[in-house]
Amino acid sequence: MPNIVQSTLQSAVLLSMVATPAAAVNLNLTPIGSFSTGIFAENTAEQTAYDPITQRLFVTSSGQKQIDILDISNPTNPSSFLEQPIDVSGFGSPNSVSYSNGIFAVSVTNQMPQNPGSVLFFDTEGNLKNSVSVGSVPDSLAFTPDGTKVIVANEGELSDDYPDTDPEGSVSIIDLRDFSVTTANFDSVSIPDNVRLFGPNANNPSQNLEPEFVTVSQDSQKAYVTLQENNAIAVVDIASGQVEKVIGLGFKDYSLPGNALDASDKDGKINITNYNNLFGLFQPDGIASYIVNGQTYLVTANEGDSRAFEQFSEEVRVSDLILDPQAFPNAAELQKDENLGRLKVTNTLGDTDGDGDFDELYTFGGRSFSIWDTDGNLIFDSGDAFERITAEFLPEFFNSNDEINKFDNRSDDKGPEPQAVTIAQLFGRTIAFIGLERIGGIISYDITDPFNPFFLDYVNNRDFSVDFNLNEKGYPDPTAEQLAAVGDLGQEGLVFISAKNSPNGKPLVVTANETSGTVSVFEVETVPEPSSVLGLLLFSSFGWLELTKRQTPNNSCR
Repeated sequence: MPNIVQSTLQSAVLLSMVATPAAAVNLNLTPIGSFSTGIFAENTAEQTAYDPITQRLFVTSSGQKQIDILDISNPTNPSSFLEQPIDVSGFGSPNSVSYSNGIFAVSVTNQMPQNPGSVLFFDTEGNLKNSVSVGSVPDSLAFTPDGTKVIVANEGELSDDYPDTDPEGSVSIIDLRDFSVTTANFDSVSIPDNVRLFGPNANNPSQNLEPEFVTVSQDSQKAYVTLQENNAIAVVDIASGQVEKVIGLGFKDYSLPGNALDASDKDGKINITNYNNLFGLFQPDGIASYIVNGQTYLVTANEGDSRAFEQFSEEVRVSDLILDPQAFPNAAELQKDENLGRLKVTNTLGDTDGDGDFDELYTFGGRSFSIWDTDGNLIFDSGDAFERITAEFLPEFFNSNDEINKFDNRSDDKGPEPQAVTIAQLFGRTIAFIGLERIGGIISYDITDPFNPFFLDYVNNRDFSVDFNLNEKGYPDPTAEQLAAVGDLGQEGLVFISAKNSPNGKPLVVTANETSGTVSVFEVETVPEPSSVLGLLLFSSFGWLELTKRQTPNNSCR
């Protein structure tokens, strides 16, 4: 049997709503300003970081191989600080950015991606102050809270000629006292059985493991790095410069209450249901951390990802598999397009007895966010809440993708795709903001008690009344007017700005959106508690969602 973890949500958030704690706040996110590059679907606004002194944002664009600096001193009207963005094409393509003490650090993939990448250090005016060499395909990076080091997740992603060129995944530690670099690989680390090592180089952990996103403990002693394709998290001891351990995250059982999913894009309806012998790989992308009663907890956005290359691809649809007749006695019915037939799963797991057919099915991503302890024990998972929330708020555009307003076209492939997560201390509570890449929007949860999180709000700054023109091949080709009107598409980066550091004295959330090429600013505020009569709706099915649902003028959803 697989190592299975069960959702602690059990549909409580939506289907049998109970009263929230007395100390809870009613949260409201309102979009107040946006900056647009005017470039569609070319990765022009991916990650961002904020300097509270100059009130500027650094924004990375891998598609344009440049970095822009935005002035948000007036957050209702973000504007470009530079006459021209910073061209980093001589180094390669920028991936991510982090800020501390007047310095922005930017990770850059080499022009030859499998070669060592770089981290560039800029002042807040955009002047390059230093650069260092790190591992292949440096992705997420973060300053330690004490400001002395930068931790870099080097993905070591495969080349198109895989397996001929498969660089090592690694984690680099940059000491800012002298800009020396220590890079840790996975050669001497014990790898648990539930960590996915697969493909032609499965016997070499350093080649097979692919670091994605990093968060650092509050005491600056440990870094926690998602290994997305591998369904795992690495723990790095910063002082020794070594990977301490790798933690497998196990699997999500889609037969359990609260763990349902919509698996088909061809059934013409919202159909969030359970299936036997179907499991989810959590495969988190974004990760954040916080402390409760001296214990560090990890919060992950469980996007999902697969390896799909010309020479090796693990992606397959359920309809193309031979299913074990004992495990799936109704295989013919299940494999219809309107049931499980269209769902993308991996061909690397599920043949438990080695007889050539599949006894279990494993799909990509958890369609959720999770809270873990630092040993990898699941504390909380939001289960199927994200699909139920978006189905309730946006039923006509449920599981739409990030380019075309088309109902249900991502159900077969990771659903809403939780991409990014950031944590805020707000109004005496701890709040997690989770960004959805496909249908879009920000979901807010109160995670003050990691064992009992609850849903607060959903806002989507996307105008679903705007339909793009299509080119002769049927791909979206928006006019400038359509792109300017549509709002945010393809959310990638998410940053919280506290009221203390905010240009308008109010807490803000900033999103970077790679498909629409926009950077948007949301203001966070509390709203009045409902009256005692309205409060009774907390106990009714979906009643609380109706209380929190609001429409904004551009037809975006809250």
